Amino acid sequence: MKHVLLLICIGAFSFNNLQAQKVIHPNHNNNVKAGSWRDLGTVHAKHTADHDALNVPGPHDYYRKIKFKVTDSPVNIQRLVVRYDDGAPENINTRVEIPKGGESRVIDLKGGKRKLKSIEFWYDTKGFLNGKADVTVFGMK
Repeated sequence: MKHVLLLICIGAFSFNNLQAQKVIHPNHNNNVKAGSWRDLGTVHAKHTADHDALNVPGPHDYYRKIKFKVTDSPVNIQRLVVRYDDGAPENINTRVEIPKGGESRVIDLKGGKRKLKSIEFWYDTKGFLNGKADVTVFGMK
């Protein structure tokens, strides 16, 4: 019986480490004024992955700009695919290195009156000893 419990504990621990990156969506206040930044969510980027997607929580809203803030470990973001509520993708080639505790440049979104639905980005983390990076995406109306 002890061996069975030990195997269950080891299996649960191993499964937890193999799961994909966890995405955290903040509680949203819909009274955000145009021209201010809104936290769209955070992704925990691990060394074992090379891309992630952040689904913008509803109700979907119009955003003109996005930016990334990184904590805990530096990240190199190579490319983005922004999807709007009509399903149309916008491919953005970007090579931006964001240092630990730093922010990306502001990225202007095309599309006019289209609501932002998701952001998929390809990245690599710098330095195995730095741990995983927390990447927070902000949007400006």
